[in-house]
Amino acid sequence: MLRRIVMAAALTGLLAAGGMSGAWAQQPASPAQPASNPSGWTFNVAPYLWVANLNATTNLNLPPAVGGGTVTSTTTLGFDELLQHLNAAVMVSGDAQYDRFSVLTDYMYMNLGGTAAQFKSVNFPDHPHIPISGSLQSTQGMNLNASIWTLAGGYTVLKGDWGNLDVIAGFRYLAINARLNYSLGFTISGPERSETFGGIGSASGSINLFNGIGGFRGHVRLGDTGFFVPYYFDIGAGGSNLTWQIASGVGYHTGWGDVSLTYRYLSFEQGNDNLLQHLWIKGPMVMVNFTF
Repeated sequence: MLRRIVMAAALTGLLAAGGMSGAWAQQPASPAQPASNPSGWTFNVAPYLWVANLNATTNLNLPPAVGGGTVTSTTTLGFDELLQHLNAAVMVSGDAQYDRFSVLTDYMYMNLGGTAAQFKSVNFPDHPHIPISGSLQSTQGMNLNASIWTLAGGYTVLKGDWGNLDVIAGFRYLAINARLNYSLGFTISGPERSETFGGIGSASGSINLFNGIGGFRGHVRLGDTGFFVPYYFDIGAGGSNLTWQIASGVGYHTGWGDVSLTYRYLSFEQGNDNLLQHLWIKGPMVMVNFTF
């Protein structure tokens, strides 16, 4: 419990300093409009806290000493567990607008250590997958480093007193480095008998994916109340079979910026035979946006 409190306090400090956050590039353009800006540019910077849950299924490489192949495992973390295993995190975003044109970027990094994982199957080369029962005695600890970077350009196609609609296009980059340490109370032998999986060992892998994306973002004002509805959506492919992201919620415009509560869902789908079968991160976000 003490560790969780310390980690939560550390995250709060990072947020205040801007090290754990930024303008979240996917955040819709702010309703706030500066009175004047001689350069013609408008910038948004927004610290946020993403109360996220994470689920990942990976195929990690077994060492040649056991016959090679891969082991498939799934990691599922709630926000409380994510805090418990979080070693480091950086989330920095930015948004720049000139007339109807905009540039948005977001970089997110997390380092997780010793998270629980559940084996699904062991996959020896050129042979059918061998399922692993969850009831078998084993302990696993996943160490995961993940970086996600989005860069896109936007253009405002609709704008009025009601709000705005921007179309966007760009790319999203995903880099993952994972290592799974295990201690098993059983041994699985492959068809050739020289292939074995069991005892104490590790499996690892890394992947770098570029995906082109397209989508839209914006906000809808709720009359003269100061409240607005931000919205964002993108979808793409390339290195992944599919990646997509969606977010929406409610915000309030103040004299110095905006405060919003949104729900964000980010997904990568890679396929059963790839190092990363799938990854999704989802949960509510509290954001404070400063416009200058």
